[in-house]
Formats: sequence, C-alpha cells, structure tokens
Amino acid sequence: MPGTGVQGGATDRDGLGRRTRGGGETTDSPFTAPTVNRKRSFKKALRRDWQLYVLALPAMVHLVLFAYVPMFGAIIAFRRFRPGGSLIGDEWVGFHFFELAFSQPQFWQAFWNTVILGGLWFVIGFPLPIILALLLNEVRARKFKRFVQTITYLPHFLSIVVVAGLVLQLTTRDGTVNQMLGWFGVDPIIFMQHAEFFRPIWIISEAWQTVGWGTILYLAALTTVDEQLYEAARIDGANRWRQTWHVTLPGIRPTIVVLMVLNIGTFMAVGFEKVLLLQNPLIYSTADVLSTYLFRIGIGASNFSLATAIGLFQSLIGLVLIVSANFVSRKLVGSSLW
Repeated sequence: MPGTGVQGGATDRDGLGRRTRGGGETTDSPFTAPTVNRKRSFKKALRRDWQLYVLALPAMVHLVLFAYVPMFGAIIAFRRFRPGGSLIGDEWVGFHFFELAFSQPQFWQAFWNTVILGGLWFVIGFPLPIILALLLNEVRARKFKRFVQTITYLPHFLSIVVVAGLVLQLTTRDGTVNQMLGWFGVDPIIFMQHAEFFRPIWIISEAWQTVGWGTILYLAALTTVDEQLYEAARIDGANRWRQTWHVTLPGIRPTIVVLMVLNIGTFMAVGFEKVLLLQNPLIYSTADVLSTYLFRIGIGASNFSLATAIGLFQSLIGLVLIVSANFVSRKLVGSSLW
C-alpha cells in the first residue's frame, strides 16, 4: 500500500523504533539487541562459571578495600588534618602543603636521590634478569641449569630484614668485606658511615635478592619462541650470538616491553623497606629517598597532610611515567601494556 512503507515482506518502524512486518509483527530494534545479548551472555556465563566468580570475589573485595577506598584519604593533602579531628581534615588549605614541601631542601634532596637510585636500578637491574635468562637458555646440562636456577631463586624468599641484616654485618668494620680487603693491605672501611658507598651496596644487594626471581617470566617467554626459527637461522649460517639477537630477543620482546613499562611506573617507588633498614642519619645525603622522607614526616613527625601531599606528588609522577612509557612503546615497537 502506498504511503505505509509496508509491501509484502518489507519492514517499517513503529513509533517506538521497532521494526514491523506486513502483518503488524514487531521485532527488536538493532539499537537494543546488542545490549540484551550482552546481558544474556553475562547471566549465562555467571550461571556456568559461578564457582570462578566466587573464587575471584575475595580478591576483588581486598582490592577495593585496600587499593580504592584509601584513595579517599588523599583529600587531606588539600586540607589541614589534625589527629583526633575530622577524618577529612578540619579546614581547606588548597596547595599549601605542596608549596611547603617544594620549599624544603630536604624534599629536593630526597627527590633527586630517588631519581638517581631509580635510574641506576633501571639501567643496571632491569637488564640483569634478561641476561641471566638468556644465559640459562643456552645451558644444555639440565642438572647444572636447575642448580643455578635454585641458587639464584633462593634469596627472593629471604625476608628483607634478614637481607638488610646480612648487608650490615658484611660491611661492618670487622665484617667479611673488610677482612677480604685486609688481604690486599687495605685499611678497614666502615661502609655504612660513608654516603658514597650506599648506592653501590643497595644495588648489589637488590640484584642478589631479585634477579634470579625476575628470570622466571623471561624463561617462560623463551619457551614460546618457535624452534623452526632457530633452524632457519642456523641454515642461513647464523651463530649463537646472531640467533640470540635476531630470533630470541624479538621473540620475547612483548614480555620485555610490558615489564619495562611496569618498571618505569614504579621508578619513583624504589625499595622503601630495604632503604629504611640500611640508612642512618650519616648517609641521608645519598640514602634518603621520597618514601623514607615522607615516612619520617608522616609517622615520625605526625604531619599527615604534608606526607600525603608528598605521596600524592610521587604517585602523580609514577602515573605520568607509566602512561608516557606505554605510549612511546606502542608507537615505537607496537607492544604496550594497554
């Protein structure tokens, strides 16, 4: 019929946006069908895999309670908080505590110590697990390979307090390090009273404790590299070094990029516990980092608003770094965290 828009099997739309056929039969709108399908698929998945959702529930509750709810407390960086007063502070002060932090020389000393220590660890510590994984991948003797893996993994399971105690004992005046130096006629050195020795000691102890554990992901990634690529490289005359450079490293590049982005994101959060346990007032010039500085300001001096402002500034830098690193990685190598 002319003017009705319905002819034979043709369709038209009624006033609600639903499709109608010649007999007045209505069908769902294409704008609502995907939503309905998504709801149905979620309910179906919930009925089918409800046990998995129940297992994930405690982790989700823990994440919300200890990661998202505490974010509300960041408001005291802009309000004056007094112990015993309001949980959100007694009065609005704006950026007063940020200005106060930026005006203190101790803050900038801790800031640059954090940058230097984080930069040294990223340059030295980040490649070490990759190198160790590549070396272990070339070992053909299984027993020796497992022995090396076990030896390098074990320090990870030691408490940081134990590791710090070992470091302090080894570097005392009568410690093992000074005894070995005495064999060469070197006078004893009290290492932890000289600021210039803190960074090398921290990096060496951190590498000893974490590098072996960090190789696990890279060794797992190495198992995914196609063996046919190595065979093709050998046929083309590539030696072991060229196989590593042109086959192995490109094969684990996505894993390297993801871990690199994560490491850049934690650049400003260098190991708080170990630094706190190893430092003392004599070596604050190199050993005091932002996390230990705000610990003294917040817990030691009970200036919670100032400590929150410093922590918020530190987190903001970490956010900028991880977003920037992810963007650059996606543009340059095509791999990224998101």
